[in-house]
Formats: sequence, C-alpha cells, structure tokens
Amino acid sequence: MQSNSNNRLLTPPMTIHISAPPLDELPCETNSDSAQESSDSTFLSLRVPPSPTAASLDGETLRSRASSFVSNAGTTRSRAYSDVSTVQSRYDGEELTAEEALRPDKNDEKDFEVDGNPFAFSPGQLNKLLNPKSLAAYKALGGIRGLERGLRSDVIAGLSADEKIVEDKITFQEATQAGKRKNTITEDEGTRIPISGFGQGVGELYRDRKRVYKDNRLPAKKSLSIWKLFWNAFNDRILLLLTGAAIISLALGIYEAVGQKPAPGQSQSVDWVEGLAILVAVTLVVLVTGLNDYQREKQFVILNAKKEDRAINVARSGRTTQVSVFDVMVGDVIHLEAGDLIPADGVLIAGHSLRCDESSATGESDAMKKTTGDEVWRHLEQGTATSKLDPFIISGSKVLEGVGTCLVTSVGVNSSYGKIMVSLQTETEDTPLQIKLAKMANWIGYIGSAAAGLLFVILLIRFLLGLSGNTASSAIKGSQFLNILIVAITIIVVAVPEGLPVAVTLALSFATKRMLKENNLVRKLRACETMGNATTICSDKTGTLTQNKMTVVAGILGSQMEYAREAIPLDRDGTVLSFSKGFPLLSSSAKDLLMQSIAINSTAFEGLEDGKNIFIGSKTETALLMLAKEHLGMSSVADQRAVSEVVQLYPFDSDRKCMGIVVMLPSGSYRLLVKGAAEIMLANATKQLVNPTGEFLEEASMSTATRDRICSKITNYAGHSLRTIGLLYRDFQQWPPAGVRALKDDKQMADFEDVCQDMTFLGMFGIQDPLREEVPYAVKKCQDAGIVVRMVTGDNITTATAIATQCGIKTPEGIAMEGPRFRQLSNAEMDEILPNLQVLARSSPLDKRILVSRLKHLGETVAVTGDGTNDAPALKAADIGFSMGIAGTEVAKEASSIILMDDNFSSIVKAIMWGRSVNDAVAKFLQFQITVNITAVILAFVSAVSSPSSHSVLSAVQLLWVNLIMDTFAALALATDAPTEKILDRKPSPKSAPLITTNMWKMILGQAIYQLVVTFTLYFAGASILGYDVVVNPLLQTQLDTMVFNTFVWMQIFNELNNRRLDNKFNIFEGVLRNNFFLGINAIMIGGQILIVFVGGTAFQITRINGTQWAVCLLCAVPCLGWAVLLRCVPDRWAERVFNAAGSIFFAVYGPVATAIGILSRPVRSAFDGSKRLVMRLFGKKRLEASVAVDEEAANSAAGAAPSPVEMARAIPPITLTTMD
Repeated sequence: MQSNSNNRLLTPPMTIHISAPPLDELPCETNSDSAQESSDSTFLSLRVPPSPTAASLDGETLRSRASSFVSNAGTTRSRAYSDVSTVQSRYDGEELTAEEALRPDKNDEKDFEVDGNPFAFSPGQLNKLLNPKSLAAYKALGGIRGLERGLRSDVIAGLSADEKIVEDKITFQEATQAGKRKNTITEDEGTRIPISGFGQGVGELYRDRKRVYKDNRLPAKKSLSIWKLFWNAFNDRILLLLTGAAIISLALGIYEAVGQKPAPGQSQSVDWVEGLAILVAVTLVVLVTGLNDYQREKQFVILNAKKEDRAINVARSGRTTQVSVFDVMVGDVIHLEAGDLIPADGVLIAGHSLRCDESSATGESDAMKKTTGDEVWRHLEQGTATSKLDPFIISGSKVLEGVGTCLVTSVGVNSSYGKIMVSLQTETEDTPLQIKLAKMANWIGYIGSAAAGLLFVILLIRFLLGLSGNTASSAIKGSQFLNILIVAITIIVVAVPEGLPVAVTLALSFATKRMLKENNLVRKLRACETMGNATTICSDKTGTLTQNKMTVVAGILGSQMEYAREAIPLDRDGTVLSFSKGFPLLSSSAKDLLMQSIAINSTAFEGLEDGKNIFIGSKTETALLMLAKEHLGMSSVADQRAVSEVVQLYPFDSDRKCMGIVVMLPSGSYRLLVKGAAEIMLANATKQLVNPTGEFLEEASMSTATRDRICSKITNYAGHSLRTIGLLYRDFQQWPPAGVRALKDDKQMADFEDVCQDMTFLGMFGIQDPLREEVPYAVKKCQDAGIVVRMVTGDNITTATAIATQCGIKTPEGIAMEGPRFRQLSNAEMDEILPNLQVLARSSPLDKRILVSRLKHLGETVAVTGDGTNDAPALKAADIGFSMGIAGTEVAKEASSIILMDDNFSSIVKAIMWGRSVNDAVAKFLQFQITVNITAVILAFVSAVSSPSSHSVLSAVQLLWVNLIMDTFAALALATDAPTEKILDRKPSPKSAPLITTNMWKMILGQAIYQLVVTFTLYFAGASILGYDVVVNPLLQTQLDTMVFNTFVWMQIFNELNNRRLDNKFNIFEGVLRNNFFLGINAIMIGGQILIVFVGGTAFQITRINGTQWAVCLLCAVPCLGWAVLLRCVPDRWAERVFNAAGSIFFAVYGPVATAIGILSRPVRSAFDGSKRLVMRLFGKKRLEASVAVDEEAANSAAGAAPSPVEMARAIPPITLTTMD
C-alpha cells in the first residue's frame, strides 16, 4: 500500500476483563427486574494481554486496541443481555445436530467439496453461518475457537505475513474440539500456525487459502466482446435498411454488368460499385464505432476497479498493517471502527459497543448490536443462548459506533454481500446530460427523417410519372428506384445525430481518467457534469485547507505553567517555558496523569509505514502522542496501555466535540479522562490542577479570574491559527458512580453527560496545522469563477476566522457564525444571512446538512466536503459530495460523488475545471454537428430535387464519410481538449441553462448559411463561373460535383477549429498543440479526404481534380474561419432578438399547418386501425402484437401524421436563448 493510505482512527490495543459470579450461582429468575438486580455485582475492566508473538517478533507487537478485546473470564455473562442471561431460552435451530446445521442447500453442494483442502472447513460450511444467521452452525463449527483453529489463524496475531502453502491438514473434528477449551487467551496461542513454504513474491502468498476460499474480488461484470460491440453498432434499423438496399443495388449492378450486354458504343456497367462502396462504408462506420465503444468500456472497467479499492486494517503476524480490500483473506483479523464499510463476512472476536447498520444486506433497519464470539459460545455451552445474541459481521454493512475486531469467514463471491452484488450487476445509468442529449438527438432525427421522407415521396412521384417514357430495362429501372431509396435512407443516417450521447460518454471517459491523475476519483459520472456548474463550495478546514501535519507548539498545565516549542513570549503577560525545560519539571504524578490523558484516551496506534514506526490515526492525537514520545519519555503506546485497566470508553462525538475513557487506578478507584475542544472542556471544569510540579496532585476551585485567563489563552492561541485541545479529569470511588444514569443497553456503563461534570482542568495544548501553500490561490480562482467558498469546521470561531482570513475566504463584510447559533435560526433568517455567510465554526454534521439544504433551496449548486460517518447525510444531500481519501471513513466515501485522494482543496478546483470541460466538450460537438446536419440535409435535398436524374450532389457513400466525420472523429477531437485555468474566468451556468445558447445558435445558423451559399453557388453556377461546358464534356460535371463534395468536407474541417471556442473571443488555436488527439484525428480526416479525392473514383462517384480546382475548393472553405470572426462580432443580444422574431413567425405558421396535416391523416390512421384489428382477429393477437406495434409506428410515419403544436412543443428540448456578452 502507498504511504498515504487511509490512516483512520482505530482503538488502542486492550482486552475486556469481565468479573462476575459464576452463572450457576446466580438465581434463575424469569423476572427481568430480578435478573437485573443479579448483575449489579458485575464490573468491567479492559486490559492488554502480553504479546503472544513477542518471541517471534523481537518483542514488537503493534496492534490496535480494537484488535485484542478478549475475555479472560472463564464464566461470565453478557452485559448487554443481563436480563436474559440466566433464563433457559431457545434460538433458531437449537434442536439441530451439527450435521443438520451444516447440511448443504440445494444447488450449493459444490461449495462443500474442495479437493485437497488443508483447512477444516469448506466455503459452503462457513456460508451456513449467515444463510441466514445461524447460531446452530456457529456451534457446529466450534465457535470462535473452532473457526480460529480450522482456518489456521490466530485471533490476536492474525494470519502469518509469510504464509504460502499449508502442508499438513487439519480435520473438522480437530478444529471443532478447540471450541471446548477454556475461553482464555494464553501467551503461546499466537504461534500455533503451522505454515511452510515461505515465498518472496506477493503473488505467491496465501496460495492454498486463495485456492480454497478465493480472494475478495467479485467477478467483473462480463463486458461485451468486441464482436458483440460490432454487432450492436451495426444493429441499427437505419443502417440495416441501408445495408439491405446496398445489397440489392449490388446484386442489380452485378446483373447489369454480367447478365446484360452493353449497348453499342457504351462501356460495361459499373453500377455495382456504388452498392459495394456503401457496404464498405457501412463496415468502416461499424468498425470505428465498435472499436470506440470497446476502448471506452475498457477505461470504465479500470476506473470502476479503482473506485472499489480501499485500504483495510488487518493483523498479520501480530502487526497492524493496511492491505487492499481485494487482498483480504479468509482467516484475516480485521479491525472495525465507526464509519467502516465491512469488506467481508466474519465473526466478532472482541469489541466495545459495536453496532452495525445491516439494512443494505438484510433489510433490518435497526442498528444491530454485536456480541463477541467467546461470549456467545459460553451462552451456547451453558444453554442460555437466545436469538438476540449476534456475533456475525455481515459484509456490505456499516459500523455505526464502537470498535472491535472480527475473524473473516467468507470473502468475494462466497460472502453474503458478494452474492447479492453478483446477482444485481446492472448496466451503468445514463447521466442527466446524456439523457438530455439523447432526447435532443431524437428530436433532430425526427426532423431529418421527415426531410428524408419528403424527399423520397417527391422523387418517387417523379420516378413513377416518368415510367411511361422510360425505355430502360427492368434492372436499370430497379436500380434507379434503389438509388432514390438509398439517398433517402442515407439522409436519415446523416440527420440522426447518434454521436451526441457518444460525445458525452467520450468526454466523461476522458475526463474521469485525467481527473484520477489529478487526485479526483469519480464515483458517480453525473458529478463530472454537475461540478462544472457548482456555485458554492462548503469546505472542511483540517486537511483540506490545511496540510493536516499537526504539531503541538504551545500549551498550559494547571493554572500556572505555560509551555511552547520555543521559549518565546506569545503575549505580554509572561514568558513561556520551552518544552525541553518545562516538562522535566513535572512531578511523576502529574506526568502519569498527562500520559494517561494523551496515550490511554486516544484511538491512534503505532504502525509501520515504509519500514518506519509511525503513529496512525487522527492527526490531532498523533501530534499529542509525538509530544509524549519526545518530551514525556513514552516508550510505546502499547506499553503504556498494557499497564492500564480500561473500564469504559466514550468514543469521539462530533456533537459534543470530545472523547473520554475511564481507567481503574492501582488504589481501586476510577479516573475519568476527557479530551476535546478547549472552550467546551473549560465550560465543564469547576476545578483546576494547582501545581503540576508538586509530589501530589493538588486541586482547587477555579476562580473567575483563572477562567478568564484560560479563556484569553484560548482566544490568543486561536488568533494564531492554533487548534486548541483541552484535558479534564475526575476521580471516582466506584464505577458506575452512584446516582448517575446507565446506558439503556448496558447497565454497567455510565451516561457521559452525567459523569462529565465538576471536572478538573488539567491543561490545554495549541496545535499548529499549517495552511496549504496553494490554497489562497485556489480560493481566489474559485471566487473569480463566480463560486462562493465557505469554511465549515468544528474548530472554534476565532481559529476558523483566522485561517479563513489567511485563505481569502473571510472578507471584512463576510459573516462568521457558530453552528449552535446557526441551527436555531428560522428558515427566513438563514436565507437572509446565507449570501454573506463565509465561516461556520463549531459546526456539527447536522449543521452542515442544514446549510446544504438551505443553499439548494436558494437555487445554488452545492459542493460539500466531508470525512466522518455523520457527514454522509450532507454528502448525499449536496449536488456534489467530496469525501476525503486519506482521512475519510468508508461510509463517507460511499455517500460521496468524488473522492479527493489527497484531501486537498486545490483538487476540488481541478474537478471544477474538468466539469466545465465536459460541458464545453459537449457544447462544442453539439454546435459542430448541428451545423453539419443542417448543411448536409438541405444540400442533399435540394440537389436531388433539382437534378433531372434525381441524383444528390452528395452520394450515399460521400454522406457516410461525412457521417463518420461528424459522429466519431469530431467527437474524439472536440471531447479531448484539456481545460486551462482560463476556463475559470467565467461564471457558472445555472441549472436552468439551455443546451444551446444564443451564441451557439448564432454560430450554427451563420456557418450553415455560409456553407449553403458556397455549395449552392458551386453546384448551380460553378460551370458558368469556371467556364465549364458540361454538356459537351460530361467529365467536367463530375469534376464540378467532386469540387462541391471536397469543398463541403474542407469547410467542416475548418469549422471544427471554429468550434473549439464557445465564447466571442477570436483565438481558436489556443492550446491546440497540446491536444494530440485533436491533431491526430484531424490528420486522419485530412489524409482520408485527400485519399478519397485521388483514388475514390467510382466508389465515391467522383474523379481526380487538378491543382487549380483544389485551390478553388480550399479558397472557398478557408473563409469560414474569417466568417466566424465576423459572426463573433455580432452582439448576442442582437442575435437573440432576430431568433425570437423568427421563432414567433415559425410557430405561427407551423401551428395551422400541423393541425391541417393531422386532420387529413385521420382517414389513413382509421383505415390502418381497422386493418390491424382484422389481422389480429384472423391470426391471433399474441403472435402479432409486437410486429403490429412496429407496423403501426411505421404507418403513422408514412401517413405523414404530424404532431399537434402542443405535442411538438413538448417534444422540443428546452432551448432558451441566453447572451454571452
């Protein structure tokens, strides 16, 4: 794993030590109250056992506190189920024998038979634990001890880090007998793994384990083969129709050439060439489209694999290490904490207050409390187990609270979540932009199809009227009819812009791949589109705006001593001692108290990274641990925790901004240690530590003057952008203390709010987290782009304001507010201050969610960052949720749209740039394709109607080449422009922004008019202008038609350059040399066009042209660049007025015409409906239902049934006019 792996919070290593009267000595009462009374004498302690692998690991045992919750009590009962622990009750399957509990289900027999299995259990037997949850199966497998033995693992040390091949076999009986031993961890249990065959290569590790149980990868959704993609590209009704017509044309052409003798003086017919050329062109289109789809599929497979990968904390050879989720093995010991997304099925080894959300896996909406495997086994052995006991950890569920470790029993396709995911693999959903463009493509296609249909009718009528005077053979007449049909079909092929959705996919594929290189892992494709239009960013502070490299630089102990990393005065009221001089002055009792507050009351732990021992966990806690190591003489966290008996844990809560722990002192009393936000700690303190240098801890009531002085220090530290952390403690004679409330589900645990009162103030530390150097510039770029940046942080308002000012987020007129005050505002008051709200300090996840909701209510497109489990609602509520790749929990990542791999604010700016680039790429392609559509359809239509032979100046093969340029080459070229910072110089587009702006319409219609004028001039007046006598020399007409085709294609190539800009600026070549895709694709288009003109010949119905004619073509095409400059000089507001007037006239005329056509077509529809009913009665409805539906649709189209004006208005995509100047 990389060094910047997900260093998230883990609990320190400790064990649960439960003391209670033996169960057989307890009164067997059925009344729950009596049972509750019997539990009063039970007390809890948490103790770290000696390392079971000290000998083999040179004394180094680095593991999480969450990894070693193991009971040392021989006969205990569950605190969580104390009301039923002495009651003889049943659980599902209690009456089953071991054989019955593990009996294979139908169709699962293969999972129970594995050849050469060196382990005691098959995958099928392990699956019986959770199919459904089965205590009977758990008992049959020998409980946690049987699983540990049978899987060749260790509940503390985990798997051997060097396991390769397991030589000897362990039997089912040997493993299950292990469950009958005393449920106590002994010091030699960590070395019971008989492994041999150690290998060097990572790929060779766990060979037998992978073979038997598989790894934690799900089989990738079977992607379409290249041949299937080719077939999908070809399986288009229009292409199939065109192919059929081309085959008939080819057959007739061959018949003419072979079966008929040419007339005297005429050469052999070569009409078959056109049919063959169309087939070749269709093949080329299919090949290019299929290869394009294949490449896109491969890119998304790679991105999806990256999206699913994450780091998992496991124990290997007694050391806590991080492995890829794909490398989790059956038998691994994984660490669980709040916010984790559980990667595999397993059984809980040890834990504290572990609750899981299993709704996604089982549909159970309630949080499920987990019981340790040993505790469940004791109840099973003593006959007191109930169905409420749940040691099972289900893959795909989320840890809501608590900590623990579990033994993995099923991974990958064998896990419960894996089976669900394999059965539910679905196609990727289209993004909103893809859906909008698909609708627009259909709308444009309808117009093109109508034009093609009208052309076919006109030419068909002309053909039929001329049949009486047509003396040609039947084959030639058939060929003439096919030519009409082919031209009409080809116009439909050109008119239907199937490249629009493809352009979006290409742009998204290109953007997501490049964004990953810039530390943005896109989980949801729609986020790419939405991010470009973000209007506000609500950003965390720690790690996002700052470097997340925290260091303790100052602090105070008691009421008198003040420290700093360097002996410098931070204010005018006294001199500060340096750490090196101040900490040695502390008494042993004060130093022990401080060590407990820092090392015991912490969820960070020691681990290895790049071969070095480091602290892993919250950066705040690692900074304090580093202070303890450097100045308090702490040898290791594990050693410090080994001598402490922990009674109760209070995990960090984002609402109360603190965490706590209760330890048992050698004297038998108890000490509550609390650590959290300094001002909140000060508010809960009524006493202070007087003299930390004295032999004994002296406490005194905190005076108002002292409180004010400490409060002033907090403000002073915050003003220097320091995070302030306060430390409290209080001693109790018993635990839980008398008169305090107990937790609902555990009567031996005291409620935090009741015990965190009348605390003693131990001290406070100021922690520095330097601002990222690039953040002020990135914030400025966002503000220039019209994006409001807000800081949402849990720090106090002084620290938050100071850092926000350094970033450039906080301005003099901006508002800074604390979360508790913000959430008390009414909706109207929130809406009033939100435009100026720039800092929200001391905020909770609820405040963040409220902020996001109100901003969206005001029409903002909101991006928000989050790293905690409680941030998930805000991340889901936002338009774009950014989770932290380093500091974020798995639940937060699952709720987000994009993962910031480096937790850096500047990466958000990169995401904005790429989001805008995607939208721009689609707009560029849309502008280009609609221009070609209009020009090609009108040119082909007019030239065919005006031609005596009904031939279009653009033949079918030529139109297919144009279609290839439009739908594939241009999409690749225009979708691959990388964004520059200049893309941030404009304001974001609102959610209601149209797909086609006024400026785009101006360029589309303006370029279409120019191209039509040029091509019509060449077609109709070219012979006169150039002095060609086409009557005497028919070759000149062919050359003229070639020039029209050549000029048309070159105008598209030059216009593609025009479309690289969407604004009214003139430099269309900006950044073109940095886009190799654009250069390469244009080289292919230019080379292809030159090749076609020189060697296309009969296939393209053209001929070679000379240098002068080439010059004419290029001189007619190049001015479209200058024409674009003139169009950009026309103010958008002028163009808007013209378009509005033209639109009003069009719909005023269209309405009555459409209504008239609808009335006239009713008899045709009625006749068709009657014939349909007759056919269905004669041949049966079921057999013809599908085909009749298709025929009905075709008949409506053939009858020219036009929609009503209301229907037309609904069908037209939302194209409103907006100006850009």
